[in-house]
Amino acid sequence: MSVRLKLTLSYAGFLMLAGVLLLAVVWVFLLRYVPPEAVYAQSGHFSPGRDDLLREFVPRAGWALFALLLCGLGGGWVLAGRMLAPLNRITAATRLAATGSLSHRIQLEGHDDEFRELADAFDAMLARLEAQVGEQRRFAANASHELRTPLAISRTILDVARKDSERDVRADLERLHTVNARAIALTEALLLLSRADQRAFERELVGLPLMVDEAVETLLPLAEKRGVALHISGQSAVGYGSPALLLQVITNLVHNAIVHNLAEDGVIWITTGVRGATVFVVVENTGDAVSPELAATLTEPFQRGTERINRNQAGVGLGLAIVKSIVQSHDGALKIAPRKGGGLAVLVELPSA
Repeated sequence: MSVRLKLTLSYAGFLMLAGVLLLAVVWVFLLRYVPPEAVYAQSGHFSPGRDDLLREFVPRAGWALFALLLCGLGGGWVLAGRMLAPLNRITAATRLAATGSLSHRIQLEGHDDEFRELADAFDAMLARLEAQVGEQRRFAANASHELRTPLAISRTILDVARKDSERDVRADLERLHTVNARAIALTEALLLLSRADQRAFERELVGLPLMVDEAVETLLPLAEKRGVALHISGQSAVGYGSPALLLQVITNLVHNAIVHNLAEDGVIWITTGVRGATVFVVVENTGDAVSPELAATLTEPFQRGTERINRNQAGVGLGLAIVKSIVQSHDGALKIAPRKGGGLAVLVELPSA
């Protein structure tokens, strides 16, 4: 049976039960005190007995119950249909979503009841799915393009070397090594991004200052080569997550801050701390002024605008995209904002342990 039919039968059943209870109340509190036989007074006044009342009352009560049954079925069917109308709209939207159409929204109007709450939650889910599917499609297209480029370069180098037997092979080998290293780095970044998106990692207690020290120690030669000073400050902050992935987050942030720090005598400030129920890491760097519009796009994969990346930098364009994915997989938040005077301030918030 459908839910509408079940509700209709329930309405009718409760209405019939109420009628029977009403008749039982009449019997208990009225008819039981009436004498069974009729009473004739000396003045000629006639008082009907219980049998007379039952003889007249029972058929009419039966018709009344039958009328209640019809009203319960008809009214219950109509009321159930009106109550289930929002659910039918949600079902129709679900079927549309199942066919791949994620742009449809229920937009249920009316009071804030359970159906309205369910419809709003479903609309929010559709919006999030649509955004994720669009992002995945763009990412797949960009990843295919990025992976095709080094392969095409390698094929070109090999074709030229095969046609020119007197060509310097060592130079071609060096170029092939560079191109293959870039392809390997891009593939590893894609695998890391996929691992973070699927949350395929184990969680444990992680001390953020230790992660910062390890990342700075790794990147200190690069910072010294580029003339960038690193300053570490803050308090102890213990989060809960994957040490390897969180180390990747801090390493990527510090690395980006170093390679994009084009100011003379550049400085990077790395701060850890606790704020309420969260722990945080802030990485700030000097550099050129960044517009808020550009800062909002920095976490998009393969975004390499001339304002963002140096021409002689060999990056794969996934650093901040990986950071964003890892932070979201740890139920954290990533905020990027321009600094006054130039550069960026990147804030990573994670649940505290």
